[in-house]
Amino acid sequence: MNWPLFPDLAGKVAVVTGGGGAICGAIAHGLAANGVRVAIWDLSEDAARRQAAAIGGNAVAVRCDVLDRNDIARAVDATVAAGGTIDILINGAGGSRKEATTAADLPFFDIEREQLRRTVALNYESAVLPSQAVGRVFAEKKRGVILNIASIAGLRPLTRAVAYSNGKAALVSFTQWLAVHFAREYSSKIRVNALAPGFVLTEQNRFLLVDEQTGQPTARGRQIIATVPQARYGDPSEMVGAALWLVSDSASFVTGAVIPVDGGLTAFSGV
Repeated sequence: MNWPLFPDLAGKVAVVTGGGGAICGAIAHGLAANGVRVAIWDLSEDAARRQAAAIGGNAVAVRCDVLDRNDIARAVDATVAAGGTIDILINGAGGSRKEATTAADLPFFDIEREQLRRTVALNYESAVLPSQAVGRVFAEKKRGVILNIASIAGLRPLTRAVAYSNGKAALVSFTQWLAVHFAREYSSKIRVNALAPGFVLTEQNRFLLVDEQTGQPTARGRQIIATVPQARYGDPSEMVGAALWLVSDSASFVTGAVIPVDGGLTAFSGV
């Protein structure tokens, strides 16, 4: 694929959490095409290795549980040992969970507290903890970029995905808070932004959008396509251009921003 090119990215080192997945995998490919050395952090070592192998020499696989401080510290050490430093952190680990999503057989009243907690942590703490660890590197050298992969669900809650929407809303708030904190306390050259993808069909949301038996869109899927002004799902590759721009020097005066890439969904009032 012909990825957008940002020459200032060449030679930098990036961490991409959740890099074994669809959206962050595409972003990792785009970074590598721009000469960035990419560390693919993923809970699944196999997924990280597959993604790194697909990218080639500019990528290294690092197994990491981004909800475990010790694991994150080990992953930071491994990344710095391989690349010498870290310049970019993309917090992409996250996802929805069926057990924390309302359905005909799971009303809101019956969702277990532990499922709510786990889903919020997966979409919020998964960015906070790596930002603490890698942020120390940025604070020491007075420069760095963090890009959080949020969701339109953090801007406008999805009707069924209660815990996912709550976690992403917390992530949006954290993005804005952290942008101010780093700029005021450490350096104006440390920037923090978020990308808010719309509906992109991935393995994490397929259970909501595609009927497992027929392969056809569910009622939910049909509703989404009818609501998105561009009348389709997004593709992971369509997230890459905005992500590369936000981590490049072309966005040097952009911090605390949350950029929707959603086919116009958040601009549509429904009438």
